Amino acid sequence: MPFIPRIGRPGLLGLAARAAVVAGTATAVSGAVAAHRRNTAQLQYDAAQFESLPQSEPAPQGPVLSPAPPQASSPGDLVTELQNLMQLRTQGMLTDAEFTAAKARLLS
Repeated sequence: MPFIPRIGRPGLLGLAARAAVVAGTATAVSGAVAAHRRNTAQLQYDAAQFESLPQSEPAPQGPVLSPAPPQASSPGDLVTELQNLMQLRTQGMLTDAEFTAAKARLLS
């Protein structure tokens, strides 16, 4: 008897494969949605905890001194000076504008 391809509806194997794909996709999507909800809830909780912390008075601001970086003589010195400037910026001792100005002076 010759093989006659099925025309129309898929066979049992095709239906089982389609059901597996749909179920797998639904599981993946629901897992991603649940993870997103957990992350959102955690962020909201963290924000609420942060807002409930006692507010301290800001430190008094003295005169703002912009550092005058020395002229770098070698590429290694330039990297070190840029790292020092970045550290001062992350510690809050330099504003973004002061950091940008000092970096421009170093690189020129």
